[in-house]
Amino acid sequence: MSDTLASLLHWLNPSVMIDTLMTTLSDHPAALVAVIGLVSLLESLAIIGLLVPGVVILTAGASLAGHLELSLPILLAAGALGAIIGDGVSFWLGIRYRDQLPGRWPFSRHPEWIEHGQQFFHRHGSWSIAFGRFVGPVRPIIPLVAGMLDMPPARFFLVNGLSALAWAPAYLLPGYLLGQTWQSLFTLPEGADGLLVGLASGLIACAFAFSFLRRQLGREGRLYHWLARRMRRSPSGRRLWWQLRHPDPEGEFPLASMALLIFAVISVPAMSLAVLAHPEPWWIDRVAASLAASLTSLMPEDWLREASLVLSRLADGTGLAALVAPWLVWLLLKGRHAVWLHLTAAWLGIASANTVLKHLIQRPRPDTPAFLEGSMSFPSAHAAGSVAVFGLAAAFIAERQPSSRRRWIYWAAIAACTLVGLSRITLGVHYLSDVLGGACLGLLVCALVRISYPAFVRQPSAPLDSPAPLLWLSMASLLLLAARFVWLPL
Repeated sequence: MSDTLASLLHWLNPSVMIDTLMTTLSDHPAALVAVIGLVSLLESLAIIGLLVPGVVILTAGASLAGHLELSLPILLAAGALGAIIGDGVSFWLGIRYRDQLPGRWPFSRHPEWIEHGQQFFHRHGSWSIAFGRFVGPVRPIIPLVAGMLDMPPARFFLVNGLSALAWAPAYLLPGYLLGQTWQSLFTLPEGADGLLVGLASGLIACAFAFSFLRRQLGREGRLYHWLARRMRRSPSGRRLWWQLRHPDPEGEFPLASMALLIFAVISVPAMSLAVLAHPEPWWIDRVAASLAASLTSLMPEDWLREASLVLSRLADGTGLAALVAPWLVWLLLKGRHAVWLHLTAAWLGIASANTVLKHLIQRPRPDTPAFLEGSMSFPSAHAAGSVAVFGLAAAFIAERQPSSRRRWIYWAAIAACTLVGLSRITLGVHYLSDVLGGACLGLLVCALVRISYPAFVRQPSAPLDSPAPLLWLSMASLLLLAARFVWLPL
């Protein structure tokens, strides 16, 4: 029994799983070629192409193919064939179901998708099939619309085939060349292959989950409407729905924040207990540190370290305070006490939680410069603070924006937090697991604030008369941040 358990734990080890994947793909290159062809098909398929992060998957797959030195003509042929089949199926669906499609989900909920596709097709004619391959928002819709508008099949498949031959190199060749050349630029530390594949897989999975949940947990999603019907059947459910629903006329129940809260409530204690039981660097910590050291050695004049220092100053307690102080003062003067109270509570809560966890876990830093003497490693205060500040800022801004614009606001916040987290690893003052733990703690605070805030606000906030206050507040934040860099160095 013990041997079976040991064997199971061995195979569940991320390093072993990723090494097995790499070995399998190396021994069976046809499997990777098939994956590239399948993703190309899904990327070109109506509706599904809107949900699949095809560019990310194709770039990662092509890079791995270049690393394994697979045949480039075969790889390009697989990508082109998948794209031709995907567009061909979409074209057939447009011909076969032209009358039913406008009334079917998701077009019944998003009629503008077909409208935009028709406008694009009328503007460019047959060339829209070729142009549409490289235009993200309408790309998977154009072949469907072409079928609905009776484009001659012979003309469609001619343009479809020729454009696919140009599309495949444009999407696959950069990743393939990167996979062939990155090892000549620098030598990866042992285990870095697996970590990079694991990170790429994790990013792809997160992109899928984020894209799906963003639609389903928002007020336009099916899951949201199903839950609304269920809760409104009982008096207690209706009361809870009203108490937590945002007071704006178009406000929504914080279902996404509740899902985030469940994730954070599980992940923060789990990671804390894991680090407490095993304070030594984990496998991902050692590989990430080695990879950061290799990248640092490539940069001229220690450029990467200097950039990391700038990001660290931006996201430490003083830097974040400089960014948020003008906004907190303005909110207090404008009488928006609920927002001010929640943001202040988030700030104090994240600082207190970081202090308590660092004291309880007592994980030493990988490197402790003089200005961090006596400070522990887990969790990363920079990661937690940046996730809380940028995450809440994105949430409060996005709630007043159309659904189509929200994702870009959230992705901008994610990018900023990711850069801050990577800077701590590059400087060698945190492990990767410290950064992940800090990020989970920041998400916990974001979720609590976004759930609690609607219960304290029974009237929607008055809109701004002009964008001038936002401009002045942004300038004040930048000036305070500049002063922090000049007079308060690390």
